[in-house]
Amino acid sequence: MNLDAYETINNPDKKRFELEIDGVLSVIEYTFKKSTNQMFLVHTEVDPSLRGKGVASKIVKEALDIIRKEGHELVPLCPFVVAFLKKHKEYHDLMNEKNQARFK
Repeated sequence: MNLDAYETINNPDKKRFELEIDGVLSVIEYTFKKSTNQMFLVHTEVDPSLRGKGVASKIVKEALDIIRKEGHELVPLCPFVVAFLKKHKEYHDLMNEKNQARFK
């Protein structure tokens, strides 16, 4: 499966990042606190038929890239996102110092 052929989008109406692969939707749900410009990633859901193929990592990476582009502060609450951040220090600058300290 060539994951490069698919792209994650931000769907603010549903408060989630979406990655559709061959009609199967994977998502990262979030809440957004406008007053502090913070995006809280709360849950990652990948269809069982797509698990183990790198889909979850792709949607997290692309969601973090969107957060960076849109200039939001990241607050990682989803366990998969936290695990991803432990391996990808290049995204730690998206968090405030308190959240960054969780990864040191």
